[in-house]
Formats: sequence, C-alpha cells, structure tokens
Amino acid sequence: MRKKIKEWLKDTDKKTLIVYSTLRALVILIMIIQILQKNWEAAFLCILTLILFLIPMIIDKKLKIELPTPLEITILLFIFSAEILGEIQNFYGKFEYWDLILHTINGFLCGAIGFSLIDILNRSKKLHITLSPIFVSVVAFSFSMTIGILWEFFEYGADRIVKLDMQKDKIVENFSSVYINPNKENVPIVLNDIDKTIIYYDNGNKKEVIEGGYLDLGKEDTMEDLFVNFVGATGFSLIGYLYIKNRDKYKIVEGFIPTIK
Repeated sequence: MRKKIKEWLKDTDKKTLIVYSTLRALVILIMIIQILQKNWEAAFLCILTLILFLIPMIIDKKLKIELPTPLEITILLFIFSAEILGEIQNFYGKFEYWDLILHTINGFLCGAIGFSLIDILNRSKKLHITLSPIFVSVVAFSFSMTIGILWEFFEYGADRIVKLDMQKDKIVENFSSVYINPNKENVPIVLNDIDKTIIYYDNGNKKEVIEGGYLDLGKEDTMEDLFVNFVGATGFSLIGYLYIKNRDKYKIVEGFIPTIK
C-alpha cells in the first residue's frame, strides 16, 4: 500500500499534491491533539479522514480512472470540510448553512460522476451507441439524487441504531398533524406560534424545556439536504447538457469529469 501511495504521489499534479499534503498534515496534527485529550471518537474520525483521502488514489490505481485536478482537489476539501471541520470543529453547529453547502457540493460532484459514467460509454468506439444529451443529463441527475437518498438512509440508520444525531434537529414554530386530532379524523390540526417544547423523561421525574418552538427530529434537516442535493444535481446536469452540445465552448466542465485511462 505504501508503495502504491508513493507511486500515486509521484504521478499526482503539483496542485493536488500541495492540497493533499497540507490537509494530511493538519489531520495528523488534530489527531495527535485529540489523542492527548483522550477524545477517542474524534481521533477515530481523523483516522477515517486519512483513509478517505486515499479515495482518489484507489480510483486512479484500481479502477484506472483519471480524476481531473479540480475534481480531485474538490473531493479532498469536501472530505476535510465534512469530517474535520464539520464534525470535530463543530462547523455544523457553529454555521447554520454549513451542512446545506456540503450537500449542495455533494449533489454537484455526484452529478459529475454520474455524467462521466454515461459520457464515457457514449464516446466509446467499442460500443455502438449514441445517447442524446438530454438522456445523459437525466442519468447524471438521477445518479446524484440516488446517492443523496442513500446517504440520508445511512444517516437515519445511524441515528436509530447507534443513537447518533446525524439528521440534525431543527426548531420549528408550527406544524400540522392528524395524530393530535381530538376526533381521530383524517383532518390535520395546525399548531402555530409554538414558543417552547417540554420534554419529560426518567418516568416524569425530569424535564427539559426547549425555548423557541417545537423540536423537529430530523425531518426538516433531511428534506433540506435532499433539496440542496437536487439543486447541485440540477446545476451540473444543465452544465453537462451544454457541454455535450458544444464541448469546445464549455471546456471548463472537463475539470470535473473523470476519464478512463
């Protein structure tokens, strides 16, 4: 493995190498600090991040797929932003839109990957097929949305089974529900201007008061994530469509499209 990493680093673009080396050094430094503080969960996330940093190498060496420099750098920065800044430095809690920004980028990147998979087949001389630009764009969009949905399944599973909070809670001031209909009819009751939520636990001996509204457990976060994933996927699908129609004019798109070696 060490030999393959050295070979990959030797063949890697200088800009990518600088970004990879810098981020790797930062992660190792943060990992040492977390170990000294006996924060084992954060230390594990650092190790996981270092492993995820090898994704471009695995794609390059194992799958024989070449990642353009802009795409490779974006993937590395995305991993660092999600795991180190988002989880360990709690950017998810400190910055309201951090999670939404990352999900938008994820939708864009997955759209690029889905687009490249079909475009490679479309341009292959071995396969006698010609797919329309709109079809390639629709497949790219569908691929990106599928990845986004599968990730939300993973978050939900982690929250239910491991008792994490990957689907972040939101404070909302109103909601509607048929569950609280006093007549048990299929007619939603709308509650507006909710100013606080009282949570009783430990057989009613303890309670927590949440000011500002109703504590929504994941629904708002999930739907927002899927919507911004939709925005990112749609954005690249439209750009990809224009690229197929005129590859010379939109050549910048090639910076985000993997190619077969």
